[in-house]
Amino acid sequence: MDNNVETQTRVPRDFESLRSIIIERKNAMPKRLAQVAAFALGNPDEIAFGTTASIATAAEVQPSTLVRLAHHLGYEGFSDLQSIFRERLRDRTLSYEERLVTLERSGVENEEATILSGFLSAASQSVNKLAATIETDTFAKAVDVLAAAETIYLIAKRRSYPLTAHMTYAFSKLNIRHQIVASPNGIDGEITRFATEKDAAIAASFSPYAADSLAQAQDLAARNVPVIAITDSAFSPLTACADYWFEVAEADFAGFRSLSASMALIMAFPVAIAERRRKAATKADKTKME
Repeated sequence: MDNNVETQTRVPRDFESLRSIIIERKNAMPKRLAQVAAFALGNPDEIAFGTTASIATAAEVQPSTLVRLAHHLGYEGFSDLQSIFRERLRDRTLSYEERLVTLERSGVENEEATILSGFLSAASQSVNKLAATIETDTFAKAVDVLAAAETIYLIAKRRSYPLTAHMTYAFSKLNIRHQIVASPNGIDGEITRFATEKDAAIAASFSPYAADSLAQAQDLAARNVPVIAITDSAFSPLTACADYWFEVAEADFAGFRSLSASMALIMAFPVAIAERRRKAATKADKTKME
């Protein structure tokens, strides 16, 4: 078979296939191509949104290297390769009806078992990836900030809302003063105005980012209220206003994203905060006795 024809048949047209091909070929790639390929997999949103110049600068390569990578993988040019990353974003924002139609068209025989297995697999992948990438030092520093806060404001909308709903339950059980920013009568902005520099906030938002969550987090940061962010990319607008932030890349099944890794992370915060405060109180009591 002609090499060009073989290359064309192997050109991946979806993100997961592209990711597999890059991982498969990474050891055989020239150093610079491997460098930009690793950057692309680690920063897919930057590849989707950026220009050739901005991506090259961020990846610390020449713009021509992006074109070379595209050709190496069998694409006509960098814009052709970039379209795969943009399509990934489109798939992540499909309507729920569209996702169900896509699942129906897959034609699997045991649909129920496949759905269950798919979600369990996505949850497992998400948690394993977070466990491998999270910086425990950053988590400890975030706990320092939150444990010292008088009131912890909880900000999340839409798909992220279950995270703050669970933290509200956990904080209440652990006697940690908090305020969920989710008013039914539309006064979220007024609620956050009560926050001071003695307080702190946890804000969660994933692409496509909730405008209200971003505005509230930015407003708090502008008033010197510490913000801890949970989001899905280093290029998320939340990272710019956060004192500490955590990147949680949730896997999906049939376009439905998991919340498993994010939930594991936010379950750890209340317990860690309560333990930090308990130790501080015990230490204070011992000092008084001495």
